[in-house]
Amino acid sequence: MKLINKNVDKDGRGSVTLIPEESEDMWHAYNLISEGDCVRASTIRKVQNESSTGSSTSSRVRTTLTIRIENIDFDTQACMLRLKGRNIAENQYVKMGAYHTIDLEVNRKFTLAKSEWDSVALERVDTACDPTQHADVAAVVMQEGLAHICLITSSMTLVRAKIDQCIPRKRKGNVKQHEKGLQRYFESVMQGILRHVNFDVVKCILIASPGFVRDQFHEYMFQQAVKLDNKILLENKSKFMLIHSSSGFKHSLREVLTDPSVIAKMADTKASSEVRALEAFYTMLQTEPAKAFYGTKHVECANEAQAIETLLISDNLFRNRNH
Repeated sequence: MKLINKNVDKDGRGSVTLIPEESEDMWHAYNLISEGDCVRASTIRKVQNESSTGSSTSSRVRTTLTIRIENIDFDTQACMLRLKGRNIAENQYVKMGAYHTIDLEVNRKFTLAKSEWDSVALERVDTACDPTQHADVAAVVMQEGLAHICLITSSMTLVRAKIDQCIPRKRKGNVKQHEKGLQRYFESVMQGILRHVNFDVVKCILIASPGFVRDQFHEYMFQQAVKLDNKILLENKSKFMLIHSSSGFKHSLREVLTDPSVIAKMADTKASSEVRALEAFYTMLQTEPAKAFYGTKHVECANEAQAIETLLISDNLFRNRNH
């Protein structure tokens, strides 16, 4: 996410202008925008034109509208955010008060105005615009020819790079081609780590793979670091942790992050706090069910009894205006 303009006064009223740069930025936008907010963005509107003879034609025009949000629909699979509301600014194509639906688009700016920007919303803007300043865990999930370089924040996982290369198979008399392909692949992954990981912020870098790919890559990377005198890698060698994963796809991160050795390594990171809290809840639910509560009514009863040690709130509930 790119921040274009931020104008918030001391009372919390104001607006920010943002450009989503990738599909995952829509998740941040979804958690920033609430019903009652105003959004100004470029959109497509179907317009009816009537000629002097009385015949009518319709055309689609691109225009900029400002609507007051009444409904928010987020498609998690397509990472598409659809906002429905009434037009609140003069426009040659849309009457005041008329309903319109805006689809927020990647690489198209939008301006979000709130009557009150709270600290949580402002912090989310900062996180969205520079995730490297908040992601203190990085992970590389890999298998031969495929790797995903991810940054893990306390609220989400961001894929910063995908490396997908063809590596020739090992064949009799043709082992060198396989080794050359593997080295090219390892070099691409290493450059991706150097480009996307902020070693000043990141406290732990997980290298996960099936088989021995992680070990081969780790050995290659630090051989190159010594050869090229790469001080960034050499000074941060202790931050790397090798761990098993079932594949090089992003979904394998889930099993990696719940591994006890990984949880111990990530003990003082922001991302681990949610993992530890959720694991503690599930453990208590199994071993001491009388101490673990979920659901609005049960949690409210526990609150009245002042018996809450840790409270977990989902993003959906946190942003729900009815609670």
